[in-house]
Order: sequence, then structure tokens, then C-alpha cells
Amino acid sequence: MGFARDFGIWVLISCLIIQSGDGFYLPGSYPHKYEVGDKLYVKVNSLTSIDTEIPYSYYSLPLCKPLDGIKDSAENLGELLMGDRIENSPYEFKMYTNETNLFVCRSDPLNANDFKILKERIDEMYQVNLLLDNLPAIRYTRKEGYFLRWTGYPVGIKDQGLYYVFNHLKFKVLVHKYEDSNVARVMGTGDAAEVIPTFEKPGSDVPGYMVVGFEVVPCSVQHNPESARNLKMYEKYPAGINCDNVGMVVKEGQPVVYTYDVSFEESDVKWPSRWDAYLKMEGSKVHWFSILNSLMVITFLAGIVLVIFLRTVRRDLTRYEELDKEAQAQMNEELSGWKLVVGDVFRAPTNASLLCVMVGDGVQILGMAVVTIMFAALGFMSPASRGTLISGMLFFYMVLGIAAGYVAVRMWRTIGCGDNSGWVSVAWRAACFFPGISFLILTTLNFLLWGSHSTGAIPFSLFVILLLLWFCISVPLTLVGGYFGARAPHIEFPVRTNQIPREVPAQKYPSWLLVLGAGTLPFGTLFIELFFIMSSIWMGRVYYVFGFLFIVLILLVVVCAEVSLVLTYMHLCVEDWRWWWKSFFASGSVAIYIFLYSINYLVFDLKSLSGPVSATLYLGYSLFMVLAIMLATGTVGFLSSFWFVHYLFSSVKLD
Repeated sequence: MGFARDFGIWVLISCLIIQSGDGFYLPGSYPHKYEVGDKLYVKVNSLTSIDTEIPYSYYSLPLCKPLDGIKDSAENLGELLMGDRIENSPYEFKMYTNETNLFVCRSDPLNANDFKILKERIDEMYQVNLLLDNLPAIRYTRKEGYFLRWTGYPVGIKDQGLYYVFNHLKFKVLVHKYEDSNVARVMGTGDAAEVIPTFEKPGSDVPGYMVVGFEVVPCSVQHNPESARNLKMYEKYPAGINCDNVGMVVKEGQPVVYTYDVSFEESDVKWPSRWDAYLKMEGSKVHWFSILNSLMVITFLAGIVLVIFLRTVRRDLTRYEELDKEAQAQMNEELSGWKLVVGDVFRAPTNASLLCVMVGDGVQILGMAVVTIMFAALGFMSPASRGTLISGMLFFYMVLGIAAGYVAVRMWRTIGCGDNSGWVSVAWRAACFFPGISFLILTTLNFLLWGSHSTGAIPFSLFVILLLLWFCISVPLTLVGGYFGARAPHIEFPVRTNQIPREVPAQKYPSWLLVLGAGTLPFGTLFIELFFIMSSIWMGRVYYVFGFLFIVLILLVVVCAEVSLVLTYMHLCVEDWRWWWKSFFASGSVAIYIFLYSINYLVFDLKSLSGPVSATLYLGYSLFMVLAIMLATGTVGFLSSFWFVHYLFSSVKLD
């Protein structure tokens, strides 16, 4: 009773979170209290562009470097895989101390190579990404009466054939007064408000602040390089700075002077809500419309399934069971439809081991997706903790290797009628099939990134770590799952298989045509959500409506099961007993439509994507995503069809 009560509470909480759509997030770090005058250090991330999708290091450009040298910040595996390279920067502030016209550095005269790279980065619309107290710098622009939010700021702009670099930054830091949990605000209002400590605490009267916002306005200012020749970092720039017009033209052989302002403003935004400005996701009505549309498709398919089973299958079974033995024998001679393939319906398919391996890997990928999205919807993978989503996916994928090995080996033994021979080979292939293809794709793309000197390239040391995780954790766990699958009792078929295969009658239309067309229904349930996901990946937008995504995932699983089940029944009715692979690809064919949608997105939404390297990267990552989706959705369709066929033929005795 206690377990049931706890489980019910968790289900209720999950439903409430999912119903909210945006869910909530658990902060990625504890609030940091800064006293007035404390140092605040700005960090830099990789330069990014939606035109190339190839990230570069911040210091690949002729920009100012810190006095104590460039240092990498602590990174996790997910950050490295995402191409993030977080480093220190020369920008630093003093808490609640407004400062203007601070000199940063005077670059060396631009040589031909630096001048060329700077022009290329401006042409390709690269953005500089800054971080303060784990918050990305945000930039507001006005367009047609609307305020638009952007993370980061552009390296520069091109106007009338001239290149201008943004060399002056105006920072605004939003702070909120630190509220100690042991402080009670019980007396006074307005300026007369009093804070009464519950107990004496050394230094409790010192005001402290938390960073709750970080905004930047970039300017291009024509500085005089000679007036900055003898200045040291963080000294006052002697001349006034006007940001009204762009003025710093980039020219070969001339240095660039960099300066900045910083102002602090007290905000009503509390620390737990400081990510709201980044996580605001417009278009919630579109998400709900997508879900309602999917529910209509599911209801329609469920109606077809009920009609087929209740009016056809159940009627046939009931009528057959009511006959006496003599009438049953006569009816066996006049069987038609699915009842004719009783001796072949469980005949082993071609390439049975490959099917078992793909089903095992599909269970692993589907389980990883469900668990990861559920944790993200509950808020455990906040964008405040960069890389946790990718790290979590990798962790859950490795752990669920046990499920992959178990399902693959048990299905192999079921098809072989309990034969244990070869289970080690099946488990080994299940451990290497999808990861092997993934490594092949990612290694090829990595060579392209290495050739472009991009920070998106996975370092060799990280490659070694990934290989160790694969062969030292994932492969052993898959073999352990295979061992348990070999020890588990195989699923016994309810009917015997004839020695001679039955000839499949000629069909008017190729059955594979129907299988490929079946993928349109699952695609219809997710294509709207797919647009938001693609925009998050390729357009640099934050995606955090995991509540909606979890609902869409559940609906997708239901649609895949229904579609595959209906098509399997249709094939059996026309005496086609080769349902194994067709049930897998009936739902797995949704991957074809997702890949076609990816190409459409490339042509029409990413039309500014420049260069063959960028297009190859996009198509390579899309192929990797599509392969994973095919295995997951195909597994859902196969397992639902297997259950249906087993249930159907175990409900009646046909000799």
C-alpha cells in the first residue's frame, strides 16, 4: 500500500508538471552572494553562427586576452560534445560599482591573416557569447515595434562595403538583494522596512547581491590608437565615447582599441527566476494544437483497431469456438485470410539476428529518450548546467545496455525456439551496431571540423574517453543483459511451423509501398514539435518545453504501435506471413519523412547556411538522428505486432 501511495503521488506530480507545458527547472548551481566591491569575472564561450554551424574559439580572433593568460574553465563531457569551450576573459567588474570608458587593450596592427579572418567572421555573422555568473549575455533589439532577444552579440557588421568591428561594450548587470533564509521581514514598509535577524551572525549586516541578469549593447567606436598606447588594462580611456554611430572601420595594418562600460541595476527578479528571460518559449498554443492534432489521429487509428478486432477477429474466434469438432475440421478446409498462414506466421525471418540486434538497440534508445525527457521535464537538466542533457543521455544510454542485450538475446532465443547457441554473438553485435555506426558518422564529421580548426571538433583525448566508456561500460553491460536474456525462458509460439513454407499469393500492389506510406501518420504527430527542436539545434534558440515533448513522445509511441499493428493484420489477411521486418519498418519508416523534412529545413529555413562543409555537417548529424529514430520507432511497431500476432494465434487452436 505504501508503494502504491508513493507511486500515485509521483504520477500526480508528473502530470501536473507535464500539464504546465514549460515545466520547471532546478537551478544548476547555488546562488552566489557578492558583497559590494567583490570582483565579477566574465567568461567567454565559443563563437557561433547560424550561417555555418561551425563554432570557433573566441581567441581565434585578434581580441584582447587576460593579463594572467587564457585558462579553460571546468567542463563536463556534454559541454565538450556540444562544442562549448568556456575560457576566462579580460572583462571584470566590481559588484554594484558603475564604471565607464574602461580601457581593455590595444591590439597589434592587423596582419593580412587576422584581417582576412575578421572579415570572414563578420560576413558569416558570428556571435560572441559571454557568461557572467553562469548567465549568458543577452541583447535586446527592436524590430517593427517588437523587442527581440538574442544571446551574445555580433563580432561586427558590414555596411557599404566597409567592415566595422564592435570594440566597445556597454554591460548592464541586474542584481537582486541577497535574502538570507534565516532573516525575517516582519516590520515596516517601503523605506522604513526593517530586517530582524533571528540570531546573531558575523557579517550579517553587510549587504550582499546576487546576479539575476546580464545584458550587453555592442558599439563600434573610432578610438585613437595613439591615445591608448601607454594605457594599462582597466584604466580610464581619456576621450569621450559616442555609441550613436558605427565608426571603427577594420583596416589591414591598423590596431583596434577595445573599451567597455558597466552599470548595475537592482531588479525585482529573484534568483530562481533569473533564467526566465532565456526560457520564454512563444507559441505554446501551437504546441497544444500539435498535441490535439495527434490525439485526433490516435483516436481515429484506435477506432480502426477496435473495429478490426472487435468486429472481425473476435467475431471469427467466437464463431470458431462455438463449432463442434466435426464442424471445426470442415471449417479448417475452408479457411481464408489470416487463418491460412497459421503454419507459417512464426517462421523465422531472413536475417533474424540483425532484426534482434536492431530491436535491442531500439529498446535502448527508446528507454534513454523516455528517461532523459522525463528528467528534463522534472527540471533536473536545466540549461543553467550546460552539457547536463547530453551527459545524461550518454549515461542513460550506457546503463540501458542491459536492456538492449536482454531483449536482443531473448528475442533471438524465441525465434530459435529456445536455442541458446550464438547468444554471445547477438549480444556483442547489439553492443556494437548502433554505437559503431554513430562513431563512423561522427568521426567523419569530426575530420571536417578538425580541418576547419573548429572548437566543435572532438579532441583526441575525448575520443579515447568515449571509446573507453563504450568498451569498458556499455559493452560489458550489454553482455550482462544478454546473459540474463539467455537464462530467461523464451516465449513459446502457440502454433507449430510447417516444414515447407507457404507460397505468398501475388498482390496487386507491392506490400513495401504500404509499409513506406505508413510512416506519414507517426510523422504527422511530431512534425510541429520537430520544427521547434530543429530551431533549437540549428538556430541557437533555447528549447525547454520538455513537458510538451514528453507528451508528444508518448503519443508517437501509441501511433507507431497502432499503425504497425493495423498493417500487420492487413498483411496476414492477404496471406502474407512475412510480417517480421514489415512490422518494424511500418513504424520505422517515419525516419524517412523526418530526413526529408530535414532537407526541407535546410533548403528553406537554413538557406543562409554557407559552404559544403556546413551542409555536410548538417546532413551528417541529421542522418545520425534519423537512424536513432528509426530504431526506436521500429522497435515499438515490431514489439506491438509481435504481441498482437502471438495473442491472435494463441486464442484459437488451428491444426
